[in-house]
Amino acid sequence: MRDVSCGAGVRIVEPSNVYECTLGEKVFVGPFCEIQKGVVIGARTKVQSHSFICELVEIGDDCFIGHGVVFINDLFSAGGPANGERALWKRTIVGNRVSIGSNCTILPVSICSDTVIGAGAVVSRDIDVPGVYAGNPARRLRCFVPKS
Repeated sequence: MRDVSCGAGVRIVEPSNVYECTLGEKVFVGPFCEIQKGVVIGARTKVQSHSFICELVEIGDDCFIGHGVVFINDLFSAGGPANGERALWKRTIVGNRVSIGSNCTILPVSICSDTVIGAGAVVSRDIDVPGVYAGNPARRLRCFVPKS
């Protein structure tokens, strides 16, 4: 762990590779996670073990990131890896109160608040309507009315 801006009550379980990112108050990071440079994670969000959160990802408050979730910022748009050329990378924005099930893959997208992503889903398109999504590619299974 190096150069991490942490709010009060943050808990990071070792071993984890967490660097040059911002973690809001009471964030939990499980073991064997990597959270890269520039990532912002909102207050009270929980990141479970073996998850990978790459650069250009922003996660809101009160979210749940399940075990083994992988965020992607390089779509191989030039026919192969960008090899560190940030201009080819894309952003991912996750709203508040989003739950992402274990072993999901999240491509560069926007996910609105109050959304549930089922385990193993591949999110390849923006999610603009709160609901429950699952599958590959992820599709809405039902609408979701958040608790007040």
